[in-house]
Amino acid sequence: MSSDDPKHWLRGMLEAIERIRRHVRGFTAQRFAADEKTQDAIERCLERLSEAARKLGDALDAKYPEVEFKKLRQLGSMLRHDCDEVDPALIWRTIAHRLDLLEAACRKELKSG
Repeated sequence: MSSDDPKHWLRGMLEAIERIRRHVRGFTAQRFAADEKTQDAIERCLERLSEAARKLGDALDAKYPEVEFKKLRQLGSMLRHDCDEVDPALIWRTIAHRLDLLEAACRKELKSG
């Protein structure tokens, strides 16, 4: 379902973040690197996040520079087109270090509007 409403995409991002957290609950980086099914599930969630960020455009880039929305939009392209080069360690670092920032920005935007 397509939407022009930014709140739609922000809520979708929060849902994808929650899915990622459920998928990797109790995981370490090593366990993640050894679990292809979980890697595939996380990559799909990251594609959803990337697509939502693409639909939001660059409106939030300057407001939340720490989130690096531009890199998030680029991540989707990398996952789709350079899938043979996806590094589980990079994906794990994204999960470990970027999700909290993204979630906080999404929640703030939903509250403000």
